[in-house]
Amino acid sequence: QVQLVESGGGSVQAGGSLRLSCAASGATYIRRCMAWFRQAPGKEREGVATINTGSRSTNYADSVKGRFTISQDNAKVTVYLQMNSLKPEDTAMYYCAAQLTNMFSCGLNRSFFGYWGQGTQVNISS
Repeated sequence: QVQLVESGGGSVQAGGSLRLSCAASGATYIRRCMAWFRQAPGKEREGVATINTGSRSTNYADSVKGRFTISQDNAKVTVYLQMNSLKPEDTAMYYCAAQLTNMFSCGLNRSFFGYWGQGTQVNISS
């Protein structure tokens, strides 16, 4: 079992930055795929970024490449999403997700992830 708690959401103007955090508990010693997804009102939940806690390999959605960075702390307990050059279209509820894995890289397929946090809201004004 893995429990996830997100924090760091808020409201900023376009061009600003935010850093989201996802604290994991339970089975943190096992290799996991950790990811950030987001869901805007009336839209499907989409993958934003993912990291493999063992290999540290990362994967990003095209819409955030070069602006967002996913990382983890050395204890592999907390995953971060640094979001720079934010745009109004980045406004959404952001969810942390996790899945135990023996793979060395992770994708952004929503159905792969079995553990989810409650979400943290990000609002970007123009």
